[in-house]
Amino acid sequence: MALKVFDYRRDVRNIVVTPEIRGRFLRMEPGQVANRHSHDLGHEMFLILSGQCEFEIEGERAILGPGQACFARRDELHQVRCVGDEPMTMYLSVTPHIDPTHTFWTADPKDGGVKERPRYAGWRSAAQDGIAIPSEPVGDIVKDHLAALRALADIVSASVRAQEVAADNVDRATHDGNREATRDALDAIWKEMYPILKATSTLSEAWNTLALKVGSELRPD
Repeated sequence: MALKVFDYRRDVRNIVVTPEIRGRFLRMEPGQVANRHSHDLGHEMFLILSGQCEFEIEGERAILGPGQACFARRDELHQVRCVGDEPMTMYLSVTPHIDPTHTFWTADPKDGGVKERPRYAGWRSAAQDGIAIPSEPVGDIVKDHLAALRALADIVSASVRAQEVAADNVDRATHDGNREATRDALDAIWKEMYPILKATSTLSEAWNTLALKVGSELRPD
């Protein structure tokens, strides 16, 4: 089924999980506070659907209500707290979604805090997510990860010279004001970039599978 419809009043869970994006509905009770954290790679968008939530992002605070949204960039320390007398439900997305997705700190970096050891598969909140732990043996998943890594390396290696030529052509064509030649050169770069980015996604998927499999076994819960 290509088209799935999700309802924040019912589907309080991760609703999409890919290397490019993780999206979920999140419900918090009055006074509930999430752990302060950042993301090494991901940008996070928040949209309040019901109730009120106080956001702290890099030390700045604001209370948001239904229909309001905010954004935490990569490496920005942030925390959320449900305020008021009623539960709060939000939609959030993190992109890209590369494990370990959450980075926790011993203290605020401005006060000398350092990153804690990575916590893998920490984004997988509960069984209701319907996200199964991979059943394949770890050895097979490791092989898939290394195969994806080698494939990406081969594609990049083969593409470098072609992109160098195309980049020179873009520079020359734009300098000469030749729009058609500029378009052709830019098309040539994209022709080389597309398989690299696609292979990067494949590698990210393989890595996330390995981190989910092994990380779930390492989690205390």
